[in-house]
Amino acid sequence: MSEKIAKKDSLYYIDLENHYGAHNYHPLPVVLEKGDGVYVWDVEGKKYYDFLSAYSAVNQGHSHPKIVSAMIAQAQQLSLTSRAFYNNKLGEFEKKITNLLGFDKVLPMNSGAEAVETAVKLARKWSYEIKGIPENTAKIVVCENNFHGRTTTIVSFSNDSDANKNYGPFTPGFLKIPYNDLLALEELLKSDAENIAAFLVEPIQGEAGVYVPDNGYLKGVSELCKKYNILFIADEVQTGIARTGKMIACQHEEVQPDILVLGKALSGGMYPVSAVLANNEIMNVIKPGQHGSTFGGNPLACAVSMAALDVVIDENLADNAERLGIIFRKEIEKLMAETQLIAKVRGKGLLNAIIINDSPESSTAWNICLKLRDNGLLAKPTHGNIIRFAPPLVMTEEQLMDCVAIIKKTILEY
Repeated sequence: MSEKIAKKDSLYYIDLENHYGAHNYHPLPVVLEKGDGVYVWDVEGKKYYDFLSAYSAVNQGHSHPKIVSAMIAQAQQLSLTSRAFYNNKLGEFEKKITNLLGFDKVLPMNSGAEAVETAVKLARKWSYEIKGIPENTAKIVVCENNFHGRTTTIVSFSNDSDANKNYGPFTPGFLKIPYNDLLALEELLKSDAENIAAFLVEPIQGEAGVYVPDNGYLKGVSELCKKYNILFIADEVQTGIARTGKMIACQHEEVQPDILVLGKALSGGMYPVSAVLANNEIMNVIKPGQHGSTFGGNPLACAVSMAALDVVIDENLADNAERLGIIFRKEIEKLMAETQLIAKVRGKGLLNAIIINDSPESSTAWNICLKLRDNGLLAKPTHGNIIRFAPPLVMTEEQLMDCVAIIKKTILEY
């Protein structure tokens, strides 16, 4: 009889990654091997609440049976054709998502960064061919502390030194203004609108620490862009697909961006799928051969995304996120009355953050996340002293209150 093979522990897998993998992330020391709904399990079998959802990619919960079934069925039928040929899933996906979100056309890609790059190219092309800006002179306005991805062009307009140090020379053509500052935007547009193609902004700055702008900010952005003939590009890779309590965060202010960028939860975290949506006047500037992707719009991606969107709609996940988000922030506000450790809670829907009352250079938030892990809940700091909380949107109120109890216990015992 062969000897029973010993199960490998967490340290084995952590050492394996450290030895053979690039050190481009600093993960919390937990090694996951299984997920179901709002729960994940590590290789030792310990169960946790997932309170990060793969940075809001798993809004529909881990391994949702409807999405898994769609993926298996399509994978057994046809996974990839490239765009050299038509396939029988792409048109159905395009119709579904454009009708759902009120746009004429969609251009599917894979990662969120690819979608942002696509939006940048689309805005520039529109500005030269429709608006009439002289070629190679168009500018795009972005916000300080943005996070739109990690490609060379995108880090060109980041002010995070970790993201762009020693990656130059950078792509020109970007202007930075403060976030949540309509006056700064209007001053810039007043002085240089004829050379500006677009304003690219996150409706909520997630990676920067879940910064929620003032009420009316997005509506004001939309009005200024219309006034000065500037495209309003909303990067909803993290805030889209019901995360903030609406299908897209712009809907909180009844605003329709000119270009919408989606990713992450568009596939329920099952497969890399992103999308750029716009109306014909904008999207039609791209002609055959001028932009594309081997995997973009493949039948597997389309089948998975249609199932993922059905789950969001059928299970009313936007409404659930809105309701549970209000409860969560109220509970954390109660906790703040009991401790000086939390300086602030902010968020919308189930995209929230607590600000730890310590410097961004301190290890307090990291150590709290280690204690949360020990107590059965997984979250991660961002920007030093901020802990982002973003559980799957399929969470029940009972599960949320269980998580709140874990957070309270961890903070009060810290």
